[in-house]
Amino acid sequence: MAKTQDFLGTGRRKTAVARVRLAAGSGKITINGRALEKYFHTESQRILAQQALTVTETASKYDVRVNVSGGGPNGQAGAVRHGIARALLETDTGLRGSLKSHGFLTRDSRMKERKKYGQPGARKRFQFSKR
Repeated sequence: MAKTQDFLGTGRRKTAVARVRLAAGSGKITINGRALEKYFHTESQRILAQQALTVTETASKYDVRVNVSGGGPNGQAGAVRHGIARALLETDTGLRGSLKSHGFLTRDSRMKERKKYGQPGARKRFQFSKR
């Protein structure tokens, strides 16, 4: 049984982690066993997840399988984009310039700030009373 070459990429955003597997195919995207349209309900999330394929014009060349966990829908869409960009880099290093100029290879390091003790939130303070 001859197995086709798979290209792997790991994407992260907030607390979401996406493990992406690219294989030569017709452009089908599957996320956690479901079609892209069934997994991401808003159009903006679908566009965000597919941006790396759109910019490099490789949307119809590869089938994409993604396992994504953690975070919410927007963080997961960003993680999928980052993972697809990294996997595309494995397929062809010539795509690096366009992916890098659009910022798809940079891991977005913004995370939620932790809540501190003696406060109701990360920055918010309890009301101060002078008397």
